[in-house]
Amino acid sequence: MSIDTRRAPSPPPAPAGGRITLRQNLRDSLVVAKRNLLRMLRIPETVVFGLIQPIMFVVLFAYVFGGSISIPGAGLSASAYREFLMGGIFAQTVTFATAGAAAGIAEDMQKGIIDRFRSLPMARGAVLTGRTFADLAQTAVILVVLAVVAFLVGWRIHDGPLSALAAFGLLLLLGYAFTWIGALIGLSVRTPEAATSGGLVWLFPLTFISVAFVPSENMPGWLQPVAEWNPFSATVLAVRDLFGNLPPDYRAPDVWPMQHPALASVLWSVLIIAIFRTLAVRKYQRATG
Repeated sequence: MSIDTRRAPSPPPAPAGGRITLRQNLRDSLVVAKRNLLRMLRIPETVVFGLIQPIMFVVLFAYVFGGSISIPGAGLSASAYREFLMGGIFAQTVTFATAGAAAGIAEDMQKGIIDRFRSLPMARGAVLTGRTFADLAQTAVILVVLAVVAFLVGWRIHDGPLSALAAFGLLLLLGYAFTWIGALIGLSVRTPEAATSGGLVWLFPLTFISVAFVPSENMPGWLQPVAEWNPFSATVLAVRDLFGNLPPDYRAPDVWPMQHPALASVLWSVLIIAIFRTLAVRKYQRATG
């Protein structure tokens, strides 16, 4: 009787001195992202349900409120409102990915998958970064489908493909920033259900107290500065401008984020990433330490 003396392949060794290089961090993050993308493909209803809400918002706002809300520079015009609306719907859709990120991380924590990752020689922050990369890819797919639906209800791009790509880039950057908020929420609660609620409850006032669905000029005077300095508003106005969806006579409010929306959008997104990625990684290290 022969005995098989072959040994199972050992995991790759950790870097000398315990240091994780940027290259390894990125490689580990992409491996985790692939794992999460494969999981999403095996559960397609996750993407389908993620599409239903923004499509409902497009149809309801375009045909229920279209023509009843005055747009500066265009007045009461259903076609102008539909184009004005889409920047807000796009931005709302990418930020609502926060709830999915929060629920996914909370579920991994609850099932003990995070504990399995701890036993591997990998960068700790890669677990969170990989999750946010996967959520970003899912958000990009949803944006493409939503753009097709918007085109069917009358939305158009007027300023060329390069400006449109810049607009979608700003939207994805904002969505990526908000997934880090979702990551922190997912690490801070005990169940996926709580993470979903925690990821959504604050998004509704953030998106509605903004210039997403109505101009700030139509709001009470005390609420206008809140809407105009809202990070969400800067991205909404920037993508409207890049898509060419603002009326020719539109005049932005005389505050810095509304006068320089593209720059404000980038700065807000980078600031959110810097703050919440740091907080989320620290929370993760405490939770798994």
